[in-house]
Amino acid sequence: MKAIKGQWVKIHSIVFTAGERAPQVPDDTKQVPLEMWVKGYIQQDASIGDEVEVKTTTGRLVSGKLLEIHPTYRHSYGEHIPELLEIGTQLRKILFEGDDE
Repeated sequence: MKAIKGQWVKIHSIVFTAGERAPQVPDDTKQVPLEMWVKGYIQQDASIGDEVEVKTTTGRLVSGKLLEIHPTYRHSYGEHIPELLEIGTQLRKILFEGDDE
């Protein structure tokens, strides 16, 4: 897939390799690189996987590997949990109607 200059894209880069991490970082954290994912407007035509430069909405220029063109949010708060709905109903009853027990 090809990105055209000016399109909204998502890139990835390694900020620090595992060996470059700060000494005060916890030991388990030191063992992995510090990674960064950034969205911005691509500054040149490129293909997925190419090293590119993007301009963020705050005007920063950031370089990294092109991952997605027109990225979207794919997060979720999980499946519906009926018990949580019931807890909310019970709580409103206790707070606003009182609890006779």
